[in-house]
Amino acid sequence: MATLDEFESRLQSLLEVHFLKYLPGYKVEDGIVQQLAAAMHGHLREDHGVLQAPNLYVVVAHPATLTCWHAEPRLLKELANALYTAGEEAGSRFPTKPVVTTTADINMPANEVRIIASFINESVAETHGPPAETKLEPSAEAIPSKAFFIIGGAQIVLLNRFVTNIGRRLDNHIVIDDPRISRAHAQLRIVKDRFILFDLNSTGGTFVNGQRANQSVLHPGDVISLAGVTLIFGQDPPVKRTPSEEQTEPGSFVSADRPTAVIRKEDEAT
Repeated sequence: MATLDEFESRLQSLLEVHFLKYLPGYKVEDGIVQQLAAAMHGHLREDHGVLQAPNLYVVVAHPATLTCWHAEPRLLKELANALYTAGEEAGSRFPTKPVVTTTADINMPANEVRIIASFINESVAETHGPPAETKLEPSAEAIPSKAFFIIGGAQIVLLNRFVTNIGRRLDNHIVIDDPRISRAHAQLRIVKDRFILFDLNSTGGTFVNGQRANQSVLHPGDVISLAGVTLIFGQDPPVKRTPSEEQTEPGSFVSADRPTAVIRKEDEAT
């Protein structure tokens, strides 16, 4: 297995041509390559003697910075291809071809980015019996691909259900073990290819971009607070807002030291 320095060097040689081509003003000292390399190396795991590399990489940045990233739609695909090539050459294997996507954080300084890596083929809290709402899942619609929550600034949870229950009770799909969270706090539903978040009469409330909401259509970069526990919604490709769905600008998210399948209070940043 290549060292981090060796992997970073190879990745830099593969990526620089794409950054220089697609991101005007890109400089090596910006550290994007180093962050990508560190994100991959930091999440490697061994499975039957084979090193598995994460296959989802989220670029978190200020919306103005992401405007440059989105100006050339081929950039993210080229970055994913370079990660795949460098990872395979270094002796790692990916569960699926890696995906690079973006989400916004308005409180980040312009021209700075943060990279979050995760495995997107993992289930979350699915060992607890299915909830009653499962019968509401429509059969005619497809689940939009590449939608996710970033929880606590570090954990990525893939959203791959028509109905996703969130709360402190163990039979939720996303279990948040925090006394501020109600046992059945919120529910995420897919309706006409849109993700809609519903508050389930929770004690601490559900807020989207700082505004309390009983239900809200989610858009990439939206910041959700469940009684103070922070989630960011991301989706690739993003769904554009309609005038009636305009909301306030997304805020910042809380960082965390480590990702877990079940979020506990001690995992959040203080």
